Amino acid sequence: MMKQNIIFGIDVSSKSSTVCVVIDRIKHGETFKITNDSFGYQDLLDRLNQYLITPLVVFEATGVYSLSLQAFLEDYHIKYLKLNPLKAKKLMDNNLRHNKTDKVDAYRLALIQFNAPQKLRAPQPKEYHELQNASRYYEELAQALIINKNQLHRNLQSAFPQIESILSTSSGRVYWTIVSLFPHAQYVLNHNENQVFQSLLAISGIGRQRAHYLTTRLYALARQAYPYDNESSITIRAIQRNIANLLSLSAERDNVINYMEKLAMQANARSLNIYESIPGIAKTTAVRLVAELGDL
Repeated sequence: MMKQNIIFGIDVSSKSSTVCVVIDRIKHGETFKITNDSFGYQDLLDRLNQYLITPLVVFEATGVYSLSLQAFLEDYHIKYLKLNPLKAKKLMDNNLRHNKTDKVDAYRLALIQFNAPQKLRAPQPKEYHELQNASRYYEELAQALIINKNQLHRNLQSAFPQIESILSTSSGRVYWTIVSLFPHAQYVLNHNENQVFQSLLAISGIGRQRAHYLTTRLYALARQAYPYDNESSITIRAIQRNIANLLSLSAERDNVINYMEKLAMQANARSLNIYESIPGIAKTTAVRLVAELGDL
């Protein structure tokens, strides 16, 4: 027998949710709606408090829309079962009599827990949710970096495509800084060698010997170039905007990884150390594993 025989099934939508109260498998009263905000949750709390036994709340994880409901339930220490939508559909198909076209609504969510009781899990520490937020943000930054790299490559083709071979890799802070200084072949040819050398020497990570070598390389590449756009073209502004974005995005991505490492150490230092001990898994992958897999 289930210890909990009062269940609030909640079908969460973007701005409001439908609630169905089921007592011992029987629908109790009419379904009602609440808004997904503090006023709606106060109404829900009042209805939950009508019972001597605190009801169990069952709802589907509906992406960002169910997060505020989850926060409310955790803040008021109300037991809840959050079901993956695919699992909820499978449980309904296997344990409830219904038409195959029926959707998993508030009433059926409550019935699922009566007919196929699911184990309740203690809420994960808030650090894990923050880690997931950071992991999603990291992914956004990574995608933005790819977009800007592709844009930079396209823009350089009509201004100074040869500069892409100045270093062994056409990416990274040093490369982007060089291209920002010399986005067009004429930018090199308009300066004498000492001016170009001093500009390169001022870049962090470039010593005198390397600056001399890069100066020679830049002149060779600039003389080889035959650009379509001239040095006053709007394309130059586009190149420099791409680079400003790349430098900013790259720095922010590093900040996010450092932030995630601190959170992962607080939430589960042991898991982080285990992941990092696996050959081929470095800090970035390890912290994202903690974020996405949670407390295994």
